[in-house]
Amino acid sequence: MTTLRLTQGPTATRVLGVGSYQPERIVTNDDLSQTMETTDQWIRDRVGIIERRFAEKDELLVDMAVAAGRNALADAGVDVSEVDTVIVPNCTMPSPIPNAAAQVADRIGITAAGAFDLNAACAGFCYGLGVASDLIRAGSAGKVLVIGAEKLTDVVDPVDRSNAIIFADGAGAAVVGPSDTPGIGPVAWGSAGDLAETIYMREHRYIFQEGQAVFRWATTRIAPIALKALELAGVEPSEVDVLIPHQANLRIVEAIAKKLRVKGAREDMVVADDIRYSGNTSSASIPLALDHMRKAGTVHSGDVLLMVGFGAGLSYAGQVVICP
Repeated sequence: MTTLRLTQGPTATRVLGVGSYQPERIVTNDDLSQTMETTDQWIRDRVGIIERRFAEKDELLVDMAVAAGRNALADAGVDVSEVDTVIVPNCTMPSPIPNAAAQVADRIGITAAGAFDLNAACAGFCYGLGVASDLIRAGSAGKVLVIGAEKLTDVVDPVDRSNAIIFADGAGAAVVGPSDTPGIGPVAWGSAGDLAETIYMREHRYIFQEGQAVFRWATTRIAPIALKALELAGVEPSEVDVLIPHQANLRIVEAIAKKLRVKGAREDMVVADDIRYSGNTSSASIPLALDHMRKAGTVHSGDVLLMVGFGAGLSYAGQVVICP
């Protein structure tokens, strides 16, 4: 009987660097009020967004992913020759074939990379980070570039007040590599397929969500997932320095933070609120928020980060990460 040989990688991984990219065009709430019945105050009160970024027609998801990926590699000090796998979580590629990852790898200069897209919508980055970490620990990859990238303006009805005020474009990336000590905790993930129809593509063209149903689900189900990620990593809520939930809605973000504080998280725990100026960028939102917070000096190397993503599927995932 033939016995197969299995590879074995390092016991631990960490995030080596992060980077992001946003289009230049800033769209304010007042700008949106010119094309639909809404106001700046109405949007701020309901979702907390002040402005967001929209890509131009000829700026593609792949373009944004390439820019974010290059920035993450530079931040990590990792040469393209060291990367052997590229994962691009997204849900807005205009066509499923070809995938984004192979194109992104080629344009960055990563030769013969294992390359695949991953669609867990707004939970995509956390899913990708978990997969990258496990690939490395299994010996299937050396260093992995994970890029959450979305061009949501391609799939949003521009006059749909419920959704057009929320979504935006951008990309955020992380380089994952081996580590002597754990820097990425086990992923806590799952799905609620019975609620799949609360977020879907209307007429196979425009994204649509049942806002109130999603709000109720997220404000009740996501904090327990975040606590599960802490449990798996052996981390107490009081040890969390920074909470970075998917930037779906500022009220959801604040509700998750409140529930975690009831369970022991510190009052001075920093809570990401990147949605104010970036909008909801789906799989890009968590790495975008992290990169912006690092640049602003509100997050520091060595901080204990609690990330949790959630969205269409419904899919969710979270993990504890040590800030690079």
